[in-house]
Amino acid sequence: MVNTVQLNLNVFELTDEKFYQICQDNRDLRFEKNAQGYLIIMSPTGDETSYRNGRLTQQLFNWSDQDQRGIPFDSSAGFILPNGATRSPDAAWIPLEKWNKIDRHKREKFSPICPDFVIELRSPSDNLKPLQEKMKEYIENGTRLGWLINRQDRQVEIYRQEKEVEILDNPNSLSGADILNGFVLDLELIW
Repeated sequence: MVNTVQLNLNVFELTDEKFYQICQDNRDLRFEKNAQGYLIIMSPTGDETSYRNGRLTQQLFNWSDQDQRGIPFDSSAGFILPNGATRSPDAAWIPLEKWNKIDRHKREKFSPICPDFVIELRSPSDNLKPLQEKMKEYIENGTRLGWLINRQDRQVEIYRQEKEVEILDNPNSLSGADILNGFVLDLELIW
């Protein structure tokens, strides 16, 4: 099962504004735009993945409510990365001081910022390789910590700035370490 389709729309320039309007006009679909300007159409996740992603973001939001040093996001947020791609991680977090530097009007659409922390949760229909490439793209654009949660293999790939990818087999939890001090994701709710 293929869950994404890439369209080369080079017959016209897919500006950030046009991309935002496509997303608004087609709210039942999920879109991303890669750095080459291709429109990526993603199918909705299944109910099981949606539930588990909700549990994941719930934990991040609960921690962030207590911590109050940043802003958490769910999978409906879009971020314009420095390379020009617009990506929507399954969960993300941005430090408050970085978030406050963004013009309020830009926040109403897709903010020109790369989150410091991202999570991608692999759906049963997702191919692993494109998700790994997406994680590398986040890191190359400024993400400091990223977790790729692969439920099918019960593995987590941890991405960090200037470090090799770390792979954990069947962990019970993940620590946000020095990026999200005090955040621990309970994976029993995700597996």
